[in-house]
Amino acid sequence: MKKSLCLVTVLFIFIFAITVQAAETAKMEVLFMNHGPLRATIDSIRTIAAKYEGKLKVEWYDVYSDEGAQFMKSKRLDGHIPLMIWINGNTTQKIDGKDTRFEGFPSGAAGPATFQGSWDMELLDKALLQATK
Repeated sequence: MKKSLCLVTVLFIFIFAITVQAAETAKMEVLFMNHGPLRATIDSIRTIAAKYEGKLKVEWYDVYSDEGAQFMKSKRLDGHIPLMIWINGNTTQKIDGKDTRFEGFPSGAAGPATFQGSWDMELLDKALLQATK
């Protein structure tokens, strides 16, 4: 009887710990084109995301892969999308009272002007900080 009670108690603590961990973990999904102009940006995103290890789950979707194509379909996206980031399911985050959409190349990054977004790595870092608090 004591063994059963002990086992149930340990199981309850384990389930509780997993539930708390899942509730505290933010999620970032990154859809990207895996080619030269974006590689420096992807490296910077990976560096920032690493700061939130244990608090942030990151999923990467290369648009050129089958998994990336399925992800795009699930988001009802098509066309030429160099980069798009979702944080907890949203591409737009309110940072310092302003809506910031994480789409396209970050401001000032190498890449065509038509695909420049209005965000930078500092804003991404702030958004991840907010999401992981």
